[in-house]
Amino acid sequence: MEGVPYGEGVYVAHAETDVYGPGKVLAVDGELRRVRFVYFVATVGVGVLRAADASEEAWVRAWIAERRQRYGGQW
Repeated sequence: MEGVPYGEGVYVAHAETDVYGPGKVLAVDGELRRVRFVYFVATVGVGVLRAADASEEAWVRAWIAERRQRYGGQW
């Protein structure tokens, strides 16, 4: 999804709170993003997201890898 801010697969974080933890965009619907945060899955507006920094992206990648190892399947 070139040209779409925070398109599918992009690592993000909530710009206003850290309660969600960082996450990865699962789906795009206009100005909404479905994000698999490490603590929640949520649909949020693109305006409250920011790009994840390197440590946050590493956290999400490690979290997903652990879930794949534990449960298999697509995360």
